[in-house]
Amino acid sequence: MDTDVLVIGGGPVGLALATELALAGVDVGVLERLTERSGQSKALNLQPRTAEVFDLRGLFDRASSRAMSTVGDGHFSGIPLSYDGWQTRHPYQVGIPQARTEQVLEERLAELGTKIRRGHALLSFESTKDSIVATVRDGDGEYEIRARYLVGCDGGRSTVRKLLDVPFPGTDPTTYAIVADVVLSKTPAKLARQWQSIRDIFGEDPNLQAMTGAIPLGEPGLFRVLARHSSTEYVDRGTAVPAGLVTGFLKKIHGDEVEVAEVRWASQFSDTARQVERYRVGRVLLAGDAAHIHFPAGGQGLNLGVQDAMNLGWKLAAEINGWAPAGLLDTYHAERHPVGERVIGNTRAQTALISQEPTALAMRALFREIAEMPEVNRKLAGMISGLDIRYPFDGPSHPLLGVRMPDVELGVEGETRWASSLFHSGHGVLLSSAPDLLGLARPWSGRVDAVAVTGLPEAAAVLVRPDGYVCWVGTGEETGLDTALRTWFGHPAV
Repeated sequence: MDTDVLVIGGGPVGLALATELALAGVDVGVLERLTERSGQSKALNLQPRTAEVFDLRGLFDRASSRAMSTVGDGHFSGIPLSYDGWQTRHPYQVGIPQARTEQVLEERLAELGTKIRRGHALLSFESTKDSIVATVRDGDGEYEIRARYLVGCDGGRSTVRKLLDVPFPGTDPTTYAIVADVVLSKTPAKLARQWQSIRDIFGEDPNLQAMTGAIPLGEPGLFRVLARHSSTEYVDRGTAVPAGLVTGFLKKIHGDEVEVAEVRWASQFSDTARQVERYRVGRVLLAGDAAHIHFPAGGQGLNLGVQDAMNLGWKLAAEINGWAPAGLLDTYHAERHPVGERVIGNTRAQTALISQEPTALAMRALFREIAEMPEVNRKLAGMISGLDIRYPFDGPSHPLLGVRMPDVELGVEGETRWASSLFHSGHGVLLSSAPDLLGLARPWSGRVDAVAVTGLPEAAAVLVRPDGYVCWVGTGEETGLDTALRTWFGHPAV
């Protein structure tokens, strides 16, 4: 094989997946058709769960140091949401342009011995019983590369998905909007200079009547502009969004208070929502926007994709490294397809709430009142942030089973450490204060780290997968631990 896994797409999803694979010792190649990173800000946030995911691999501080702001709330269709009530060290969004998130991941990938190949575009591929043969074009011509698996992380217009010719059902667009990075030479006084709240984007307009928002990007005069427009102003795909369209929206809202010096880039998006029926087709898998597209409401897209990569990475590595139990790789689709479907559902609901039709405005007014109820706010915040994900694991019912391991302080070898610091290796982790129990994981050494701890919440012991989800809970008895280890980490090492 030329490589174990060939990842198509060098955005945050492809880089996150490649980093997970390289961490597990898998030979991975990453192909990106662009010759250099665009530099466009694109996605602007890490949701709380993605911040936790970065913590699991020791990358959060790197990302935080490059962030432009900390955003203390989220939103559902522009209605502010508090992250209070969720046990997390990061009850906020990290405001960071996508290009900087990519830098963090690409640097880590290089540390692990892998570099992205830029200017390499996938043309076609063929599947055989035991490999994928891909035809690729670079600046010198065409060449072939053979891999055991191929993963499409190449965005909403995925070449991999199109070549697979898999069903991509969903709904056609009804709402259009533009997004642009602009430099203002004259800035309206009411525009926030720092992004700290959702209110800094949309102000206090309860009905989003203007449906135009601006996010300060940390440089003087630089803003991300969001604006919905009518179907009559639709720009054909493949055609650049005219700078005058962006300027026109700003002038419509701010009049002579605004002057645009430069439109650095602009793009159009819609509420088209689609999801592939299967995330895996033999030796080819899809992740991120290649598998699902939706209206970018609530800032969920990048975060959904990175968490796809986190779920897939360790499972694909287990398959490559020869210890994956039967069916492990298929749990990627089983677990992540419902999560993607749920995000598509909530973005559709958010789109319905921004309509200016009288019935929609009445629904929005009622929804705002309901969203102020603490239990409703918590429900919505958990959904948007990804903190509420619960996978359906077998075992006795317990509050921790199937959910993310909370990043609590634990006693480890006489010192206090955050739980996330125990996952930097990318292994599963068994946490317990009982030496005999920890000893049961010894045959899985190299796949599962057994760590003696004190201070576990709600349990005497937990077995946690590499992606941070609790797959077994001990309440003082050892029942089921061996089964859980075999289910998720294969047969014991000889």
